Amino acid sequence: MLKDMETMAVLPAKDLDRARGFYRDKLGLEPDQTLGEEVLIYRCGKGTGFMIYRTDNAGTAKNTQMGWVCPDFDREIEELRGRGVVFEDYDQPGLKTENGVATMDGTGKGAWFLDSEGNILNISSM
Repeated sequence: MLKDMETMAVLPAKDLDRARGFYRDKLGLEPDQTLGEEVLIYRCGKGTGFMIYRTDNAGTAKNTQMGWVCPDFDREIEELRGRGVVFEDYDQPGLKTENGVATMDGTGKGAWFLDSEGNILNISSM
């Protein structure tokens, strides 16, 4: 059944070369596979991965589209900031960040940032 299968997030990009550069330079990731000139596939830990595909619809979602769970959250935040990642600040019911980081009741910390295509990404300590 589906619960036992690997999942893959799917992210849109208007400019695939720009997206490739962001994921390489800011996040330290290289595609594991390319499908023609329209799709990049990345692999991450424990069999997870994500795909970036070219479309003019990129950057239109207003929700978190993908996230990573980090065992050393503070170190990861520091490293990403050192690479030029800018974390978003939120002040809304149920979510308030300080210096880009939210401390969530009973679930740890979280931080959100935009990729080069306007997709909202997250790292958390959960």
